[in-house]
Amino acid sequence: MRVSDLQQAAIIFIFANVKSKTLLAAKHPGTRWHLGATQSPGQNSADGFSEAESPDTSIKPPLKWAGGKRWLLPYLATLWRPHRNRRYVEPFCGGLAAPLGLKPQAALLNDINPHLINFYKHLQRGLLVTIGMKNEERSFYGHRSRFNQLIKNGESSAAEAAQLFYYLNRTCFNGLCRFNRSGEFNVPFGTHKAITYATDFSHFRGAFKNWAFTNCDIETLEVETEDFIYADPPYDVEFTTYSAGGFSWTDQQRTAEWLAAHPGPVVLSNQATTRMVELYKKLGFEISYLDGPRRISCTGDRSAAREVLALNRLVNA
Repeated sequence: MRVSDLQQAAIIFIFANVKSKTLLAAKHPGTRWHLGATQSPGQNSADGFSEAESPDTSIKPPLKWAGGKRWLLPYLATLWRPHRNRRYVEPFCGGLAAPLGLKPQAALLNDINPHLINFYKHLQRGLLVTIGMKNEERSFYGHRSRFNQLIKNGESSAAEAAQLFYYLNRTCFNGLCRFNRSGEFNVPFGTHKAITYATDFSHFRGAFKNWAFTNCDIETLEVETEDFIYADPPYDVEFTTYSAGGFSWTDQQRTAEWLAAHPGPVVLSNQATTRMVELYKKLGFEISYLDGPRRISCTGDRSAAREVLALNRLVNA
Protein backbone atom coordinates (compact mmCIF):
# COMPACT_ATOMS: atom_id res chain seq x y z
CA MET A 1 0.00 0.00 0.00
CA ARG A 2 1.20 3.50 -0.76
CA VAL A 3 2.42 5.71 2.08
CA SER A 4 -0.27 8.33 1.43
CA ASP A 5 -2.97 5.68 1.49
CA LEU A 6 -1.65 4.29 4.76
CA GLN A 7 -1.87 7.73 6.29
CA GLN A 8 -5.41 8.15 5.00
CA ALA A 9 -6.37 4.73 6.31
CA ALA A 10 -5.00 5.51 9.77
CA ILE A 11 -7.15 8.61 9.95
CA ILE A 12 -10.41 7.13 8.67
CA PHE A 13 -10.00 3.93 10.71
CA ILE A 14 -10.28 5.95 13.90
CA PHE A 15 -13.83 6.95 13.09
CA ALA A 16 -15.06 3.77 11.43
CA ASN A 17 -17.66 1.54 13.08
CA VAL A 18 -16.36 -1.96 13.73
CA LYS A 19 -18.60 -4.74 12.45
CA SER A 20 -19.67 -7.12 15.18
CA LYS A 21 -22.21 -9.83 15.83
CA THR A 22 -25.61 -8.77 17.05
CA LEU A 23 -25.02 -6.88 20.27
CA LEU A 24 -28.34 -7.80 21.82
CA ALA A 25 -27.85 -11.54 21.37
CA ALA A 26 -24.47 -11.32 23.04
CA LYS A 27 -25.65 -9.26 26.01
CA HIS A 28 -29.12 -10.73 26.52
CA PRO A 29 -29.36 -14.22 24.94
CA GLY A 30 -32.96 -15.34 24.51
CA THR A 31 -34.38 -11.98 25.50
CA ARG A 32 -36.47 -9.65 23.35
CA TRP A 33 -37.17 -6.02 24.09
CA HIS A 34 -39.93 -3.47 23.60
CA LEU A 35 -39.39 0.27 23.78
CA GLY A 36 -41.03 1.83 26.79
CA ALA A 37 -40.67 4.97 28.89
CA THR A 38 -38.00 7.63 28.62
CA GLN A 39 -34.64 6.62 30.09
CA SER A 40 -31.99 8.68 31.71
CA PRO A 41 -28.42 8.46 30.38
CA GLY A 42 -27.36 6.37 33.37
CA GLN A 43 -29.89 3.61 32.81
CA ASN A 44 -29.03 0.26 31.27
CA SER A 45 -30.03 0.09 27.59
CA ALA A 46 -32.36 -2.81 28.38
CA ASP A 47 -34.38 -0.81 30.91
CA GLY A 48 -37.79 0.21 29.61
CA PHE A 49 -38.00 -2.67 27.14
CA SER A 50 -40.12 -5.83 27.16
CA GLU A 51 -41.29 -8.45 24.64
CA ALA A 52 -40.50 -7.48 21.05
CA GLU A 53 -40.60 -8.74 17.50
CA SER A 54 -37.78 -10.66 15.86
CA PRO A 55 -36.73 -9.02 12.59
CA ASP A 56 -36.31 -10.98 9.37
CA THR A 57 -32.60 -11.23 8.55
CA SER A 58 -32.86 -13.77 5.72
CA ILE A 59 -31.63 -11.22 3.16
CA LYS A 60 -28.36 -9.65 4.20
CA PRO A 61 -27.35 -6.14 3.10
CA PRO A 62 -25.36 -6.32 -0.16
CA LEU A 63 -22.69 -3.85 0.99
CA LYS A 64 -20.42 -3.32 3.96
CA TRP A 65 -21.51 -0.01 5.42
CA ALA A 66 -20.03 1.95 8.32
CA GLY A 67 -22.66 2.76 10.93
CA GLY A 68 -25.03 0.00 9.80
CA LYS A 69 -28.10 -0.51 11.99
CA ARG A 70 -28.56 -4.28 11.82
CA TRP A 71 -27.91 -4.45 15.56
CA LEU A 72 -30.87 -2.10 16.12
CA LEU A 73 -33.39 -4.27 14.26
CA PRO A 74 -34.94 -5.97 17.35
CA TYR A 75 -35.92 -2.51 18.64
CA LEU A 76 -37.08 -1.18 15.28
CA ALA A 77 -39.14 -4.30 14.54
CA THR A 78 -41.26 -3.70 17.65
CA LEU A 79 -41.81 -0.06 16.78
CA TRP A 80 -42.58 -0.82 13.14
CA ARG A 81 -45.05 -3.69 13.66
CA PRO A 82 -48.13 -1.56 14.58
CA HIS A 83 -47.45 0.59 11.51
CA ARG A 84 -46.52 -2.11 9.01
CA ASN A 85 -49.36 -1.16 6.65
CA ARG A 86 -47.91 2.31 6.21
CA ARG A 87 -45.23 3.27 3.70
CA TYR A 88 -41.75 3.08 5.24
CA VAL A 89 -39.47 6.06 4.61
CA GLU A 90 -35.76 6.29 5.38
CA PRO A 91 -34.05 9.59 4.45
CA PHE A 92 -30.52 8.23 5.11
CA CYS A 93 -30.88 4.63 3.97
CA GLY A 94 -27.16 3.76 3.92
CA GLY A 95 -26.58 -0.01 3.86
CA LEU A 96 -30.32 -0.93 3.93
CA ALA A 97 -30.05 -3.03 7.10
CA ALA A 98 -33.31 -1.63 8.50
CA PRO A 99 -35.66 -2.04 5.49
CA LEU A 100 -34.23 -5.46 4.59
CA GLY A 101 -34.94 -6.59 8.16
CA LEU A 102 -38.37 -4.94 8.47
CA LYS A 103 -39.49 -5.81 4.92
CA PRO A 104 -42.08 -3.07 4.30
CA GLN A 105 -44.46 -3.64 1.41
CA ALA A 106 -43.85 -0.10 0.16
CA ALA A 107 -40.84 2.07 0.89
CA LEU A 108 -39.18 5.34 -0.05
CA LEU A 109 -35.44 5.02 0.50
CA ASN A 110 -33.20 8.03 0.07
CA ASP A 111 -29.55 8.87 0.44
CA ILE A 112 -27.40 11.84 -0.50
CA ASN A 113 -24.78 9.50 -1.98
CA PRO A 114 -25.72 9.20 -5.70
CA HIS A 115 -23.43 6.21 -6.30
CA LEU A 116 -25.09 4.24 -3.52
CA ILE A 117 -28.55 4.94 -4.94
CA ASN A 118 -27.36 4.06 -8.46
CA PHE A 119 -26.18 0.69 -7.13
CA TYR A 120 -29.57 0.01 -5.51
CA LYS A 121 -31.46 0.98 -8.66
CA HIS A 122 -29.42 -1.52 -10.65
CA LEU A 123 -30.02 -4.16 -7.98
CA GLN A 124 -33.71 -3.49 -8.44
CA ARG A 125 -33.27 -4.53 -12.08
CA GLY A 126 -31.37 -7.71 -11.18
CA LEU A 127 -27.74 -6.61 -11.42
CA LEU A 128 -25.23 -9.16 -12.74
CA VAL A 129 -21.57 -8.41 -12.05
CA THR A 130 -19.37 -9.22 -15.04
CA ILE A 131 -16.20 -7.28 -14.17
CA GLY A 132 -13.23 -9.19 -12.79
CA MET A 133 -13.11 -9.08 -8.99
CA LYS A 134 -9.93 -9.94 -7.13
CA ASN A 135 -8.70 -9.06 -3.69
CA GLU A 136 -5.49 -7.68 -5.14
CA GLU A 137 -3.99 -4.20 -4.84
CA ARG A 138 -3.26 -3.81 -8.53
CA SER A 139 -6.78 -4.83 -9.50
CA PHE A 140 -8.26 -2.53 -6.87
CA TYR A 141 -6.47 0.61 -8.02
CA GLY A 142 -7.23 -0.21 -11.65
CA HIS A 143 -10.96 -0.51 -10.90
CA ARG A 144 -10.87 2.60 -8.70
CA SER A 145 -9.31 4.57 -11.55
CA ARG A 146 -11.98 3.30 -13.97
CA PHE A 147 -14.79 4.19 -11.55
CA ASN A 148 -13.44 7.72 -11.15
CA GLN A 149 -13.12 8.04 -14.93
CA LEU A 150 -16.81 7.12 -15.32
CA ILE A 151 -17.69 9.83 -12.80
CA LYS A 152 -15.56 12.35 -14.71
CA ASN A 153 -17.22 11.33 -17.99
CA GLY A 154 -20.73 11.76 -16.56
CA GLU A 155 -21.40 8.01 -16.71
CA SER A 156 -21.79 7.37 -12.99
CA SER A 157 -25.32 6.01 -13.46
CA ALA A 158 -24.17 3.20 -15.76
CA ALA A 159 -24.41 -0.49 -14.83
CA GLU A 160 -20.61 -0.69 -14.99
CA ALA A 161 -20.39 2.05 -12.36
CA ALA A 162 -22.76 0.08 -10.11
CA GLN A 163 -20.60 -3.04 -10.51
CA LEU A 164 -17.41 -1.11 -9.75
CA PHE A 165 -19.04 0.53 -6.72
CA TYR A 166 -19.86 -2.90 -5.32
CA TYR A 167 -16.32 -4.17 -5.93
CA LEU A 168 -14.71 -1.10 -4.37
CA ASN A 169 -17.00 -1.31 -1.34
CA ARG A 170 -16.12 -4.95 -0.69
CA THR A 171 -12.40 -4.53 -1.35
CA CYS A 172 -11.52 -1.11 0.06
CA PHE A 173 -10.41 -0.28 3.58
CA ASN A 174 -13.14 -1.17 6.09
CA GLY A 175 -15.96 -0.76 3.54
CA LEU A 176 -15.71 3.02 3.77
CA CYS A 177 -17.16 5.38 1.17
CA ARG A 178 -15.33 8.66 0.79
CA PHE A 179 -14.83 11.12 -2.06
CA ASN A 180 -12.38 13.98 -2.43
CA ARG A 181 -13.30 17.53 -3.40
CA SER A 182 -13.04 16.59 -7.06
CA GLY A 183 -15.69 13.92 -6.55
CA GLU A 184 -13.25 11.02 -6.85
CA PHE A 185 -13.49 7.90 -4.71
CA ASN A 186 -10.27 7.89 -2.67
CA VAL A 187 -10.54 5.13 -0.05
CA PRO A 188 -7.38 2.94 -0.17
CA PHE A 189 -7.04 -0.80 -0.70
CA GLY A 190 -8.23 -2.88 2.24
CA THR A 191 -6.55 -5.47 4.42
CA HIS A 192 -8.96 -8.40 3.94
CA LYS A 193 -7.42 -11.87 3.90
CA ALA A 194 -10.23 -13.28 1.79
CA ILE A 195 -13.40 -11.85 0.22
CA THR A 196 -16.44 -13.69 -1.07
CA TYR A 197 -17.79 -11.60 -3.93
CA ALA A 198 -21.36 -11.88 -5.17
CA THR A 199 -22.05 -11.79 -8.91
CA ASP A 200 -25.80 -12.42 -9.07
CA PHE A 201 -28.11 -10.04 -7.22
CA SER A 202 -31.35 -11.21 -8.84
CA HIS A 203 -32.80 -12.20 -5.45
CA PHE A 204 -33.05 -8.50 -4.57
CA ARG A 205 -35.57 -7.85 -7.34
CA GLY A 206 -38.42 -9.28 -5.29
CA ALA A 207 -37.42 -7.48 -2.09
CA PHE A 208 -37.09 -4.15 -3.92
CA LYS A 209 -40.24 -4.58 -6.02
CA ASN A 210 -42.30 -1.80 -4.42
CA TRP A 211 -39.43 0.29 -3.11
CA ALA A 212 -38.50 3.67 -4.57
CA PHE A 213 -34.91 4.92 -4.36
CA THR A 214 -34.13 8.63 -4.46
CA ASN A 215 -31.08 10.86 -4.15
CA CYS A 216 -31.96 14.24 -2.65
CA ASP A 217 -31.73 16.46 0.41
CA ILE A 218 -34.10 15.50 3.22
CA GLU A 219 -36.07 18.74 2.96
CA THR A 220 -36.98 17.98 -0.66
CA LEU A 221 -38.03 14.39 0.06
CA GLU A 222 -41.65 13.88 -1.04
CA VAL A 223 -43.26 12.23 1.99
CA GLU A 224 -46.92 11.60 2.67
CA THR A 225 -48.86 12.38 5.84
CA GLU A 226 -49.23 8.76 6.93
CA ASP A 227 -45.63 7.68 6.24
CA PHE A 228 -43.60 5.96 8.96
CA ILE A 229 -40.16 7.58 8.98
CA TYR A 230 -37.01 6.08 10.44
CA ALA A 231 -34.08 8.50 10.25
CA ASP A 232 -30.49 7.67 11.11
CA PRO A 233 -28.54 10.81 10.17
CA PRO A 234 -24.74 10.86 10.27
CA TYR A 235 -23.40 10.73 13.81
CA ASP A 236 -23.16 14.05 15.61
CA VAL A 237 -19.37 14.08 15.68
CA GLU A 238 -17.86 17.35 14.54
CA PHE A 239 -14.70 15.90 13.01
CA THR A 240 -16.32 13.31 10.72
CA THR A 241 -17.65 13.88 7.21
CA TYR A 242 -20.52 12.14 5.44
CA SER A 243 -20.46 13.73 2.01
CA ALA A 244 -18.28 16.13 0.07
CA GLY A 245 -19.82 19.04 1.99
CA GLY A 246 -19.94 17.24 5.34
CA PHE A 247 -22.93 17.05 7.69
CA SER A 248 -22.86 20.05 9.98
CA TRP A 249 -24.64 20.93 13.20
CA THR A 250 -26.95 23.09 11.09
CA ASP A 251 -27.81 19.99 9.07
CA GLN A 252 -28.55 18.10 12.28
CA GLN A 253 -30.87 20.87 13.44
CA ARG A 254 -32.82 21.24 10.20
CA THR A 255 -33.12 17.45 9.91
CA ALA A 256 -34.55 17.17 13.42
CA GLU A 257 -36.91 20.11 12.88
CA TRP A 258 -38.15 18.70 9.56
CA LEU A 259 -38.82 15.33 11.19
CA ALA A 260 -40.54 16.92 14.19
CA ALA A 261 -42.98 18.59 11.80
CA HIS A 262 -43.99 15.28 10.17
CA PRO A 263 -47.60 14.37 11.11
CA GLY A 264 -46.94 10.62 11.00
CA PRO A 265 -44.80 8.35 13.24
CA VAL A 266 -41.09 9.17 13.41
CA VAL A 267 -38.16 7.25 14.90
CA LEU A 268 -34.70 8.85 15.10
CA SER A 269 -31.34 7.41 16.11
CA ASN A 270 -28.07 9.25 16.61
CA GLN A 271 -25.02 9.42 18.83
CA ALA A 272 -26.12 10.51 22.29
CA THR A 273 -24.17 13.75 22.49
CA THR A 274 -25.46 16.31 24.98
CA ARG A 275 -26.54 18.79 22.33
CA MET A 276 -28.25 16.09 20.25
CA VAL A 277 -30.29 14.86 23.22
CA GLU A 278 -31.20 18.42 24.19
CA LEU A 279 -32.34 19.20 20.64
CA TYR A 280 -34.56 16.11 20.42
CA LYS A 281 -36.11 16.80 23.82
CA LYS A 282 -36.74 20.44 22.87
CA LEU A 283 -38.61 19.26 19.77
CA GLY A 284 -40.85 16.97 21.85
CA PHE A 285 -39.34 13.56 21.12
CA GLU A 286 -39.45 10.76 23.71
CA ILE A 287 -35.89 9.71 24.52
CA SER A 288 -34.28 6.33 25.25
CA TYR A 289 -30.62 5.29 25.28
CA LEU A 290 -28.91 2.26 23.76
CA ASP A 291 -25.41 0.84 23.65
CA GLY A 292 -24.44 0.50 20.01
CA PRO A 293 -21.69 -1.66 18.47
CA ARG A 294 -18.18 -0.99 19.66
CA ARG A 295 -16.15 1.47 17.62
CA ILE A 296 -12.59 2.72 17.78
CA SER A 297 -12.13 6.27 19.01
CA CYS A 298 -9.15 8.57 18.63
CA THR A 299 -7.84 7.25 21.98
CA GLY A 300 -8.11 3.60 20.94
CA ASP A 301 -11.10 3.04 23.24
CA ARG A 302 -13.33 0.19 22.04
CA SER A 303 -16.23 0.83 24.40
CA ALA A 304 -19.80 0.73 23.11
CA ALA A 305 -21.04 3.87 21.43
CA ARG A 306 -23.93 5.44 23.37
CA GLU A 307 -26.89 6.11 21.09
CA VAL A 308 -30.12 7.98 21.55
CA LEU A 309 -33.41 6.64 20.18
CA ALA A 310 -36.00 9.40 19.78
CA LEU A 311 -39.69 8.81 19.07
CA ASN A 312 -42.53 11.20 18.37
CA ARG A 313 -45.87 10.69 20.13
CA LEU A 314 -47.46 8.83 17.19
CA VAL A 315 -45.07 5.84 17.30
CA ASN A 316 -46.71 4.33 20.40
CA ALA A 317 -50.12 5.94 19.93
